[in-house]
Amino acid sequence: MIVTLIVICEVGFWVLLAVGLALRYAAKMPRAGAAVLLMEPLLEVVLLVVTAIDLKNGAEPDWMHGLAAVYIGFTVAMGHRAIKWADARVAHRFFGGPAPVAPPKYGMARAANEWRTAGRWILAAAIALGLLQAAIWYVGGDGAIDSLRTWQDRMLLLAGINVVIAATYTLFPKKAPAGTGSAEAERPRSFTKS
Repeated sequence: MIVTLIVICEVGFWVLLAVGLALRYAAKMPRAGAAVLLMEPLLEVVLLVVTAIDLKNGAEPDWMHGLAAVYIGFTVAMGHRAIKWADARVAHRFFGGPAPVAPPKYGMARAANEWRTAGRWILAAAIALGLLQAAIWYVGGDGAIDSLRTWQDRMLLLAGINVVIAATYTLFPKKAPAGTGSAEAERPRSFTKS
C-alpha cells in the first residue's frame, strides 16, 4: 500500500506541475497556476499521515516505510527546484520566455554550483534522516527497526558522496578548453531553442 501511495504521489506531483504550468501559460492564469503548484506539498502530508497510521496500526516497519521517508525528504528538498526547472523550460520552449541559464562548466563557478547541488541533496538526506529517526522513536526499540536504520545509513552515504563530489570540483577545478577566456568559461551559458 505504501509503495502504491508513493507512486501516486509522484504521478500527482507531475500532474499538478503540468496543470499548474498550463494554467500559468496556456490559460494566462498565473495565480491559479501558482495555487495548483502550492497544492503539491499536500501529497507529502498525505503520504506522511498514511505511513504514520500504518505504523500505528501495528505494521512492522520495513523498506516501504523507509522509502516513504526518503521520498518525502527528496520531494521537500528538490521539489521546488524541479518546478523552477520545468517552469523555465516550458516558458522558453512554448511561450517565448528567456532561455534557461545553463550551469557553469568550469572553474570555481562550477565548484560553487556543485556545492549548491550537494547542499540540496544533503538537505534531502537530513529530512529523510529526521523522518526515519522519528519513525524509529515512534515504533520504539522493541520493534523491527533494522530496515529504517538501513535507510539512515544510505542517506548518510548519499550525503557523503555529494560532499566528496563537490570537494573534488573545489580541489581540482575543471579547466576551460584552450582558447576560451577564463571569465567566459565560468559565466553561465544560455541554452538555445531547439
